[in-house]
Amino acid sequence: MIHVTKILYATDFSSHSNQAYFHAVALAEKHGASLTIVYVYAPSFGTPEVHDRGQLDREYWRNQLEQIRPVDSRIPVKHVFLEGDPAMEIVRYATDAGIDLIVMGTHGRTGLERLLMGSVAEKVMREASCSVLVVKLPKGAPAPAEVAEVPVHPA
Repeated sequence: MIHVTKILYATDFSSHSNQAYFHAVALAEKHGASLTIVYVYAPSFGTPEVHDRGQLDREYWRNQLEQIRPVDSRIPVKHVFLEGDPAMEIVRYATDAGIDLIVMGTHGRTGLERLLMGSVAEKVMREASCSVLVVKLPKGAPAPAEVAEVPVHPA
């Protein structure tokens, strides 16, 4: 039997990562595992960052992160806000924290779009020292371009 005690759920607040959230919570419930919810803030590289705007962005995303909580209050939850390259930071944190399983969504890009943008999920799968569950939207499900609503429950 697989022994999972620490699950990392990585979010970018998209509908794709929202789908992965439900898997992460279900696995945490089934295994009695803790859930670490990670968001990696990645300011546009090569673009000068206006300090006030960057700080406002960080506060906004940190607040969004803190709102994500499973309905089941028995699941121990930790929120982690990181900055940098998403794939590298997720892998680094998972290694440092002794994570057993990373759960994340994928946008399912193909062709030129994937070549130009790369895939965070693919990089994490390649580099992580633990298992990685990559969740995609069900076939035929609409993939809105907007930020998805993640179920929020007060602490």
